[in-house]
This record gives sequence, structure tokens and C-alpha cells, in this order.
Amino acid sequence: MRLLLIEDEKKLAETLVQLLRKESYLVDVSYDGEDGLYNALTGIYDLILLDIMLPKVDGLTILKTIRKEAIQTPVIMLTAKSEIDDTVTGLDYGADDYLAKPFDIKELLARIRANVRRRNEPVIDLLCYGDLKLDKETLQLNKDSKAITLTLKEAELMELFMLNSKITLSKDLIIDKIWGFEAEVDYNHVEVYISFLRKKLKFLNSEVAIFTLRGVGYTLKGGEGDV
Repeated sequence: MRLLLIEDEKKLAETLVQLLRKESYLVDVSYDGEDGLYNALTGIYDLILLDIMLPKVDGLTILKTIRKEAIQTPVIMLTAKSEIDDTVTGLDYGADDYLAKPFDIKELLARIRANVRRRNEPVIDLLCYGDLKLDKETLQLNKDSKAITLTLKEAELMELFMLNSKITLSKDLIIDKIWGFEAEVDYNHVEVYISFLRKKLKFLNSEVAIFTLRGVGYTLKGGEGDV
């Protein structure tokens, strides 16, 4: 399960990351609201832990924005006792739960489990983009009646592209999302897997392609509405 922690108190954030990883959660952390909003908008997380008072973009703005973009990822707000009014506003904006600081890690873990269980959204095993369909369960990439089976990392990378087709993905972002920001992975790994995917898209004769923006990153094009 992948979590996003948006918290500007670095000591608290680092402690929470270590504890959550001991519980086998994959955790990405953002130390300001701008980076947190960028990550939250990817829609790839199972749950978001969101502080209210953040630099650059505050937590309530992040919450309001992701709900406006129809991202229904469960959100637990981390609040100070003095922020009761903000907590009520956050619940009105679509937060699922809140914890007042300081809190016990056992209570946080229980809240995480409870909020994930309460999530009633059906799991989407089939992703569609352009003339392609990606079955997340079988790892098959299909175009019409033609199909090819991807490796797990290829499927995760293809899913990342399909869910973020309107933005350019940098190599650093791809490494963070697919391998984790502490993984000993370099840019060459990204280039190799991009090459693998391009060959498989060519095999399928798909109109969808991965384009390189030199010095910026990669973007997926060929779906409906692309210009």
C-alpha cells in the first residue's frame, strides 16, 4: 500500500516515514504544500496524511483541489489542537478523518487501516488510453485483439503514464514512483524501461507513443484529445 505524507515538520515526517515503513507501507513524503499537491494529483496513492499548516500551499487548499479533480483518495488530516475550525472545514471539503497532534502511532495505524477499509470505490483493474487497454491484474497490454504481457515494472510504468498523460514525467519522478526515492536506481534504469515499453507499443502497432522532451522528461501521446 502506497501512502503520501505531506508534513513540513521534518523530524516528525522522518519519524513517521520510518515507523510506517516498518509496517510495510510504501511512503512518499512532501515537505511543502506545492510538492504535496503535485504528488497528490497523480492519484496513485491509497491514502494521504495531510498537515494543515504548510508552506507554499496550505493543506485545505490541497484537499479542496484534489477533490475538485475527482481524486477520492482517503485523506487523514494531521492537525494541531488550535486548528479545530480548520478541521471542520477540512471535513466539509472531503477529508475522511483527522488526528490531533501529538498522537500515538498505534492510533494512526488503526485510522489508516479503518479508512482504507471504508473506501468503497471499486478497484479499477482495466485502464484505457487511446487504442490501448492495460489489465492491471494480468499485466496484459492490449490493442484490439492483439496483446502482450508486460513485466511488473513495465506495467507500473505504463500505468503511471496512462494516469498522467497530461503532464511530463521527469526521470526523478519516475524513479520515485516506480522504485522509491531511496532505491539505488539511476537514470539508465528509466531509459531501459522506456525502451522496453516503446518496443512493445511498436509490436502492438499502437497509435500511442512515449515522447521524449529533452532535458525535461517523457510524456504519453496518441490518446483521444491529444494535439
